[in-house]
Amino acid sequence: MGLDLVEIAQNAEPPVCRLVDYQKFLYEQKKKLKDQKAKTAKVVIKEIRFGPNTDEHDYEFKKNHAMKFLQEGAKIKAFVFFKGRTILFKEKGEILLLKLATEVEEWGKVEQLPRLEGKRMTMFISPKKPKK
Repeated sequence: MGLDLVEIAQNAEPPVCRLVDYQKFLYEQKKKLKDQKAKTAKVVIKEIRFGPNTDEHDYEFKKNHAMKFLQEGAKIKAFVFFKGRTILFKEKGEILLLKLATEVEEWGKVEQLPRLEGKRMTMFISPKKPKK
């Protein structure tokens, strides 16, 4: 008949098998995987960069962008970049990131608190409500 014996569930007692066209079976499995992959939500990460001495106006401007990104359903990677001797102002950078976290708390929650990695202090914020 041109059909193949394909084992469907090997852990079942007794094992479950089916008579099918093996090439067609493989094609249908690939198609199902492709559909599942297409339906998964894509995670978008937006970066916002601050300096330890970021001015109030620049901070407000970037905070408004952060709120917009969170409302669109994107994650935010906010970081303070320390150049040269500015690494002495670690506390300023941490205060800046925590201030951002409290001000966008309505739209997102902190996923990872500020952490210093080399010359960068990084914090992740994820949206509270998924994109509609």
